Amino acid sequence: MKNDEDGKPQFYTCNCFTTDNIFLEDYKLHIRFVSEQQFRLDYQPLLRRLGCVTDQQFEDVLNEISQEVDRRRRLSVTSAERAAVIKDSYQPLYPHVYHLQESYLSPKFKQIVEYCRSSTTSEEGLLDLLEEEAAPRVYRFPVFEKSFCEELVEELEHFEQSSAPKGRPNTMNHYGILLNELGFDEGFFTPLREQYLHPLTSLLYPDCGGRCLDSHKAFVVKYDMNEDLDLSYHYDNAEVTLNVSLGKDFTEGNLYFGDMRQVPLSETECSEVEHSVTQGLLHRGQHMHGALPISSGQRWNLIIWMRASQERNKLCPMCNRKPTLVEGEGFADGFTKHSSALMNVSCVLT
Repeated sequence: MKNDEDGKPQFYTCNCFTTDNIFLEDYKLHIRFVSEQQFRLDYQPLLRRLGCVTDQQFEDVLNEISQEVDRRRRLSVTSAERAAVIKDSYQPLYPHVYHLQESYLSPKFKQIVEYCRSSTTSEEGLLDLLEEEAAPRVYRFPVFEKSFCEELVEELEHFEQSSAPKGRPNTMNHYGILLNELGFDEGFFTPLREQYLHPLTSLLYPDCGGRCLDSHKAFVVKYDMNEDLDLSYHYDNAEVTLNVSLGKDFTEGNLYFGDMRQVPLSETECSEVEHSVTQGLLHRGQHMHGALPISSGQRWNLIIWMRASQERNKLCPMCNRKPTLVEGEGFADGFTKHSSALMNVSCVLT
């Protein structure tokens, strides 16, 4: 595996990032765009049925796609530039929240992790400590203390109100913060993933990379009555996802889960899951899900996409093809270049 100058693995992005899973918000549709000819053949009849009927409407769609493709091509560079400016110019309100401390974690979560680390641990024993939701293999447990959630949200609001540059988390969330750009990765999310979440995912998701998670993407999303209200049905660019409700006061806005992404929506029965402040929902990244609209207040959610290079190096979860790699900054999209010795290593329990 190729390493960088510090001896850490070099992470990559799949080339499909600039062509696949482009979200057309007006039509609630994810598309693939390689060329205008391909796009017309694949999507024009469907877009007409969804209300894109005039030449101008179709031209607007092409312009939206062009802007998104350009944003994605420049993303690695612009993200690094934003992070450098933030580091030089932004003064945190609460510097201590950037470094994980056990006092931030709920006693129940620490109990669960301690059980997972014990010599007598088993999946059955772990499930006795977790609350399984109506959706299969979706688990709920308290993650943080409420006081920490409140301080973290205040820190994020302070950053939002600053003049520092800001990038959006993904094409579906317009309001939120990329936490790696703010400086949270090394001192907070890497130890959270490695020391606390990995013991759980190893037991719960050995079949989809839970034993060999080696990178992540962490961000917050915000729902507000004057901004984003909900989130369309989708899957994550992750092997395992943790979604923690941070606050503030809001009503409704339940999450809903369908089936795995290979199952058509027409054959799927969705289950609603209530999301409460301080609580985390742990699920497989390829498990289709969405968020219903809030009806009042403001809601902040912390999302951690956890990735296993040994899984995604074999098949990109976003395009379902063997990934073709381009270099990226930081954890990029969690792909690495295997050495021949690693090609046959499996994360799956046998």
